[in-house]
Amino acid sequence: MQTDLRVDEYISKSEAWQAELSALRDIVLHSGLDETIKWNKPCYTFEGGNLIAIARLKDHCWLMFFKGALLEDTAGLLEKAGENSQSMRVIPFTSIAAITDATPSLRGYLVAVIAAERVGLKVDLKGRKRLEFPDELVDAFDANPDLRVAFDALTPGRQRGYNLFFCGAKQSATRASRISKYTSDILAGRGMHDR
Repeated sequence: MQTDLRVDEYISKSEAWQAELSALRDIVLHSGLDETIKWNKPCYTFEGGNLIAIARLKDHCWLMFFKGALLEDTAGLLEKAGENSQSMRVIPFTSIAAITDATPSLRGYLVAVIAAERVGLKVDLKGRKRLEFPDELVDAFDANPDLRVAFDALTPGRQRGYNLFFCGAKQSATRASRISKYTSDILAGRGMHDR
């Protein structure tokens, strides 16, 4: 188990949820995972694989399981992180009491997620290869073949993130504008949220 002082700073700078984040951190660290900061959040890894993160939000804090879809949700705590989330599952918390009540289940989930990582289980991502691109993106690929090559070289998650963002615009002009704005990032091999 390796800790990271940047997590202390993350928690201390939290205007809300300091006690809850500290409690979640203690539970996760007792599972033997290594601690780091990724995506500006405390992240917990096993043999280099990202398994868990904790995060503060406005109305609650989260314990996030990157491969949560693999877990059997015996306590009924896990929720999809978002409408399009396939793998990640989260557990929102708004009090220390809720964390205390959930601790035995959380420990069981941690054991299960580590065991799944140890044997190399993967989440079956539906639709991973079947992205339907908007016409504006197809036109951009036709106009700039290097863009297509760069897009194909992105990880499936980054491809999906861009495609969801581009398709989310209702008007063609907005889709084209979004594609134009992110073309240089795609060509550089960066995802939408990479810095």
